[in-house]
Amino acid sequence: MRLLHAPVLLLLLAVPPLAVAQTPLPQPAPLSPAEMRRAMMDQLFGTLREAGDEESAALIELRIRGLWAQGASPAAALLLRRGQRNLQAGVPEEALEDLDAALTLQDDYAEAWLLRAQALAATGEPAAAARDIQQALRIEPRHFIALQALSALQESVGDALGALRSHEAVLALHPRIRGGQERLRELRRRALGDAT
Repeated sequence: MRLLHAPVLLLLLAVPPLAVAQTPLPQPAPLSPAEMRRAMMDQLFGTLREAGDEESAALIELRIRGLWAQGASPAAALLLRRGQRNLQAGVPEEALEDLDAALTLQDDYAEAWLLRAQALAATGEPAAAARDIQQALRIEPRHFIALQALSALQESVGDALGALRSHEAVLALHPRIRGGQERLRELRRRALGDAT
């Protein structure tokens, strides 16, 4: 029996092993910068809701706002800075020109819509400002700054209940936003009366 197995064993040793096709494991596609920002944003918003105090929440807010700012193309960012300077200088009409140009270049950037809404509000066009804020929120539904602006705009036109609802949406995203609870109490008093 051993003699029969020996030749078979020698034959097996003499035959090179079959080349096994090495199929590489599929590699995940690299994330685009926008996808990386979105993933970081998701993580930061989760952390923001759990922040233990206003100071840590403010630091997380700064990081979120920094990620929002990174979404602009260089040309749009330049126009936005000019528009913001014009707004701060008290010339909202000139700001609108820059912001319109920025939106022509990049209409998917929530910050541009929000800044143009501020310029429109400053020129006495609250309805147009509200439409721009809504556009900013379509692009970035978690934009608590846009929701704050919407709340202030609603309050300025006498919609206390709308202002309250918008502010409650702010607090759902950013429970420890500075002055948030005080504003909530004030808006509840205005919208619902002293009974609350």
